[in-house]
Amino acid sequence: MANEMNIGNSARKAWMSLMASAPEGAMMALWDAVDDRPKFDWLRAPEVGGVMVRGRMGGTGAPFNVGEMTVTRCSLVLKDGTVGHGYVQGRSKPKAEAAALIDALMQTEAADSVQRDVLSPLADQVAQAKTERAAKAAATKVEFFTMVRGED
Repeated sequence: MANEMNIGNSARKAWMSLMASAPEGAMMALWDAVDDRPKFDWLRAPEVGGVMVRGRMGGTGAPFNVGEMTVTRCSLVLKDGTVGHGYVQGRSKPKAEAAALIDALMQTEAADSVQRDVLSPLADQVAQAKTERAAKAAATKVEFFTMVRGED
């Protein structure tokens, strides 16, 4: 059965994280190009809710509440019994459904084609946008220095 395929938690965490935070337009454009979409049943239809975002000072300090964030989630099961979950930032039910379907497909024999056609191009687009954003920020960086007055 497809659920018995051994996938690493780190790999699943990576594709779930990518889909959760990727721009909706980029992800949906790639997903819309996929022709072979499997039939599925809802375990939990897409629903919008809020989650509390927590942070830590310096990544190691005591946790504190940063604020709330809107999230859309859903769960589905493919006809072969494979379960997929989708959690995405914002209020996009279609994006959550696509994320759940991609999650389920990544646990089946279709994983290579989904990786090639959707996830790898999406990761490349996200990395490109991050690089462009960093370059734009670097262009405005100001270097401060202190001059020694020369007094002994």
